[in-house]
Amino acid sequence: MTDIQATPSTASFRLAYVPGVTPAKWLRVWSERLPDVPLTLVQVDSTDGSRALAAGEADAGLVRLPVDRTVLSAIPLYTETTVVVVPKDHLLTALEEVTVAELAEEVLWHPLDDTLDWPDRPGLPAYERPATTAGAIELVAAGVGLLVVPQSLARLHHRKDLTFRPLVDVPQSQIALAWPEAATTDLVEEFIGIVRGRTVNSSRGRAKEEPAPTAAPRKQGAKPQQKQAQKPQAKGGKAQPKRPGAQAKAAPAKRGRPGGRRAR
Repeated sequence: MTDIQATPSTASFRLAYVPGVTPAKWLRVWSERLPDVPLTLVQVDSTDGSRALAAGEADAGLVRLPVDRTVLSAIPLYTETTVVVVPKDHLLTALEEVTVAELAEEVLWHPLDDTLDWPDRPGLPAYERPATTAGAIELVAAGVGLLVVPQSLARLHHRKDLTFRPLVDVPQSQIALAWPEAATTDLVEEFIGIVRGRTVNSSRGRAKEEPAPTAAPRKQGAKPQQKQAQKPQAKGGKAQPKRPGAQAKAAPAKRGRPGGRRAR
């Protein structure tokens, strides 16, 4: 049974996360299972997760792929829907989903922290590249151009005057749990188990239930004890023989004349 205690080397656990990721549900499970080991969140830029982990700024991280697989281990968790952010009065809001062809005449912003790997970017190129996704959102709200991002970032930068529509047949962002391969500690294993949904009693969990006590093994050759019927003992210690007919049926009554007074 594994028992992790808060020692100077494992006094806390640092978890990096990129914008758009919400680790709250995993933090709740962590606090329930390891209340003596505080978890510290470290927010990093969308494209900075791999560097932060390699530099030892966090023990593990919820980051977007790709990461540097020469120094990091990674477990893909889920893939995000790609959306296009538009003003609420834009013509594209009449559609339930948008295709790349429908963006051909639209100016699309390409911020420097873009998380999508485009072989060929759709739409018309903008005159400059905003430094951040948040800056590009401001430009869309001003009525200049559109923006393609993972859905979680569109929700993170939500504005009342903007909306978004799913964009089909385009690159998608993938979220993964990553950590330095050379520093796969017990606490990292604990967080991997939490993210993968392992129960506290699983083989890699922090604690397992004690097995129920079992009966002591019977010695080889020993026979189980059986209750023996006690036989009645006669005087002198000899068993009293069973008398035949002890439980004989009652003799049938003699047949006679029907009851009543005899005729004279």
